[in-house]
Amino acid sequence: MKVLVTGGAGYIGSHVVGLLIKSGHEVVVYDNLVNGNRQAVHEDATLVVGDLYDVETLKKTFDEHDFDGIMHFASQILVGESMQKPFKYFRDNVYTIINVLEQAAEHNVKRFILSSTANLFDAPNRIPIDETEPLIPGSVYGETKFMAERLLLWMDRVYGMKYCCLRYFNACGAHPDGHIGEAHDPESHLIPLVLQVALGQRENIKIFGTDYDTADGTCIRDYVHVLDLASAHILALEALEDGDSRVYNLGSGSGYSVLEVIETARKVTGHPIPAIETERRAGDLPILVADSDKIGRELGWEPQYNNLERIIETAWNWHQSHPNGYEETE
Repeated sequence: MKVLVTGGAGYIGSHVVGLLIKSGHEVVVYDNLVNGNRQAVHEDATLVVGDLYDVETLKKTFDEHDFDGIMHFASQILVGESMQKPFKYFRDNVYTIINVLEQAAEHNVKRFILSSTANLFDAPNRIPIDETEPLIPGSVYGETKFMAERLLLWMDRVYGMKYCCLRYFNACGAHPDGHIGEAHDPESHLIPLVLQVALGQRENIKIFGTDYDTADGTCIRDYVHVLDLASAHILALEALEDGDSRVYNLGSGSGYSVLEVIETARKVTGHPIPAIETERRAGDLPILVADSDKIGRELGWEPQYNNLERIIETAWNWHQSHPNGYEETE
């Protein structure tokens, strides 16, 4: 298949592009390179440097390629920032996907994979969280993903565009060979922040709250390796060839506390990684763990990187060889 990957120069998108090409698909990456990196794009992919606000360039891309499917990663992703700049997130995450969907409908593209989020579950009734859990977005960011999912529901009803919404929990890790990995600016994810301490780029790691109702008092999260996420995208794309629209929660099924992540990183890096305790952050839930049985039953998806030490080893390998992200190769 020929696949359009918006945001394919970003962290998750670049790993998915690599696996798409390895699986024999033809890939066109559409990215404005504001948050993505040209060096992260697979050499066999076609890169279109363009903004999703630029309808003319977007239309030209659809006119020049006969896409069989679309994978949509391009979005703003910082939960905290979304609460401070809500209109930025509504514009960048909702207006732009409308532009993509309009071109997809006009060019009769029938498969769409959405990069969604666990931030749809702000008040889960039970843990682990499965797909029957009511959708209650926990931020403006989560709301934009909820709106995107609703848009896709209507694209299916009106145009017959089949979709799959993949709701990630905590994406982490890097490609085992170290050529691509996680490089956000600013960085907000726990594992890379901890590893920056080991690299001497930060003095310590802050623990936001140690009085939660968990075994060690710190928040528990479900860490799913980026290549496991990538494999889910390939399976979902292939399932949409003759299947119905669907949604899946994606996680490892295991929860690790903040202290467990820090201690595992100390073991992997051999660095003491000083930590300081501070007050809770507003909105942090004690436990967020996915129930991914549905995608396992229906598509045969099974995480291969389901060990926290192995996950952190891949991330450490990347950060050691790229302490400043992709900067040194530009």
